[in-house]
This record gives sequence, structure tokens and C-alpha cells, in this order.
Amino acid sequence: MSGRNVLITGASSGIGRATAVALAKQGARLFLAGRSAERHREVLAQTRATGAHVTHLELDLGELSSVRACAERFLTLDQPLHVLLNNAGLAGSRGLTADGFERTFGVNHLGHFLLTELLLERLRSSAPSRIVNVSSKAHYDPKQIDWPALRKPTRTTTGFPEYGVSKLCNVLHAKHLAQRLAGSGVTTYSLHPGVIASDVWRQVPWGMRHVMLLFMRSTEEGAATSVYCASSEGAAAESGLYYDESKPIAASPLADDLALQRELHERSLDWVLDSAAVGTSSPGSTDALTNAEA
Repeated sequence: MSGRNVLITGASSGIGRATAVALAKQGARLFLAGRSAERHREVLAQTRATGAHVTHLELDLGELSSVRACAERFLTLDQPLHVLLNNAGLAGSRGLTADGFERTFGVNHLGHFLLTELLLERLRSSAPSRIVNVSSKAHYDPKQIDWPALRKPTRTTTGFPEYGVSKLCNVLHAKHLAQRLAGSGVTTYSLHPGVIASDVWRQVPWGMRHVMLLFMRSTEEGAATSVYCASSEGAAAESGLYYDESKPIAASPLADDLALQRELHERSLDWVLDSAAVGTSSPGSTDALTNAEA
């Protein structure tokens, strides 16, 4: 990964942090996107200790205006982008995002969707490059996507059904991107990291969370498949596949539904464009989305 630029969301802890450290050791130049530099203080020190060049970018995936600002800041650095690693996520969370989307869907899918769209031209111009979506085996659980529910507060007590839908969207997103970007030199991946003791479970009530963590794997183990998809020569010729333990496996049949992939893309694009139209965008962001779509 020497000389390769990697942007990782959610690297302050958990799988994202372990992934950042592993890629830093391979020589990658890192851009760590998250809510505050203070939350990233330890991982910044840890990755810089390897000799890597590391930059923090402020990002709140639950606010689309923040996503636009993060993408704009990266683009103004005039750097190539070789890997976009959409890692950050929530589980067991409830409520709405600042833009009025079910919270887990808004953070896990829609924020990453917008970030990817805004950086897509830079990824194309930096090819060969990769887009890696960290999903979950929970994506197998949903039998459908209830579109109206994505614009309402979390309905279930645990938030786990909503989490499954958001993870299905991560796989659908990567598979649809693979079709759009075929022949461009940009390849896409989605993956299950394993059931990992990470901060993704931080909003699950403590009693339940404590029991869950007893049966989970380490964050270093969980980072292995992300690192594989981001850096391995073996994955370089593959695109649109779903991985578990660094090997492609069959995704949910829903994830392979071409009509559903297209519908998620069209709805997501409409939603982020609508949010721009009501004044939350920075100058040029709507044009960037239009150009990315073209």
C-alpha cells in the first residue's frame, strides 16, 4: 500500500481503528474521517508511530451537510484517492438523523452513499482504486425494504431489524456501484467482518451488550477482511462481491436483485439531492452528484 491514499470512516475505535493501523503498517497514507480530532487522538498517534502520514477529517455521517463538508475538504487537498473504506456504523440505535431518516439507515447507508458519490470522480481519476463497504451477515435477515419506514423514527425496541436493512443496503450499494463503474478501474467490495466486540454496539443497553461482547471476536480479527479487500492483489480483479473471512461468498438473494439495487440508488440519490435543495449543501455539491451519476 506504499504511496496509496486511503480514506476510512469510523477509525477512532473498533474495526476501523484496527484497519487503519494495519494499512498504516503497509505504508498507506491515511485520511481518517470522524466526528472529532479528540476522539481520534489515540489512533492518530498509533498510526503516525508507524511512519505513516495521517490526516483527520471531520465527519458526522448523521448530518448530510457534514458529509458534504468532509468531501469538499478532502477534494481541496488535491490528493488522489485509491481506497474509500466505508467502515463506520451504528447498531441498536434509535431515532432520526438530522435530515429526517431512520437513524441507523441514515448513518450506515445514506451518509456513506453521499460521501461515495461526492468522491467518485476522484476515485475514477485515481484508478486503480477501490470502494469497500463494511456490511454484516445481518444483511441476510431482511425479507424486503420498507421504504416509508426509512423516513420515520426507529420502530423496534432493539433497533436490530433496522440494522439488518442498513447492512443490506451496504451490499446493494456495492453491487450497484460495480455495474456503474465496470471498466473504469474502480472496483467495489462489501463484507462481513465477523461478530466483533466494537463500538458499533455502543447504543445497545448495557446488560444486553455485556452478554453479547462475551461471544465476540477481537477488532484485529474483524479488520482482516477489510484489509484484504482494500489491499490484496487477489481481490484486485474482482468487483461487486461479498466477502467473509477474506473470501467471496454468496450474498442474500435480495442483494443480487438488480431492480432493488437500482431502486435503492435512485431513492438515495433523490434523498440526498432533496437535502441539498433545502439549503444544507455546500456550493457545487449538487453538480458533483450530477457529474458522478453521469
